[in-house]
Amino acid sequence: MCMAKQAIHCETLGSGPDLVLLHGWAMHGGVWQGVRDQLAMRYRVHLFDLPGHGLSPAHDPGDFNHVVEIIHEYLPDDCMVCGWSLGGQIAMQLAVNDPGRVKKLVLVATTPCFVQRQDWPWGMERRFLQLFLENLHLNYKTTINRFLTLQINGEQHLTHTLAQLREYFFERERPDYVALQKGLAILQTNDMRNKLRDIEQPVLLLHGDHDVITHPSAAQWMVQQLKNARLVMFPHCGHAPFLSNPEQFITCIDAF
Repeated sequence: MCMAKQAIHCETLGSGPDLVLLHGWAMHGGVWQGVRDQLAMRYRVHLFDLPGHGLSPAHDPGDFNHVVEIIHEYLPDDCMVCGWSLGGQIAMQLAVNDPGRVKKLVLVATTPCFVQRQDWPWGMERRFLQLFLENLHLNYKTTINRFLTLQINGEQHLTHTLAQLREYFFERERPDYVALQKGLAILQTNDMRNKLRDIEQPVLLLHGDHDVITHPSAAQWMVQQLKNARLVMFPHCGHAPFLSNPEQFITCIDAF
């Protein structure tokens, strides 16, 4: 079933406890299709397209807090929120803002801070992210393909995982360019390290041990800061563990 409300697109399927899936920068809800049907046998799964991505329209001002507010408006009660990469930061903020509604968190390849800082060595160089945006304007498809390749760097089954990721990504039209700009600004500026102490809910962190976008050390640091957290490191895995090892991904969520 698809529902498109005025601010956001969400596909809902299955029955059971509510599970919300939030994708990362430049992606869309279709990226979960390798795990969504199995999850829908156990949960009522909600696959959101972030503003300006997939089938969701772009909205102003499109900054981090605005995106969080839009998602929050359509969250089901008593839900588990699973966020991948940038979606994980949105999930964390939702947990802080509304602990009565968000009961559990699953953070997939997530970091509280995407860029390197003087006191944070486990991020990407700020200039590297800026180059992505500049190259998107010049050659969208080539730049996206490079970004997809970067996400599966270090994979054991690289060719298969990359083919899946490309297939899922290109089945929907390209994201809104302004939304990509604003999303990239979030990646460059957002620092959620001080907010981890405010998360009271149980948290499951799922991370690839070869992730070059969100360093594994960031996940190891997070699990020490959070009050009630467990980390599962996926071996020979890059930035998309739900694509690399869907069976282990689903097993981890079920056990959680």
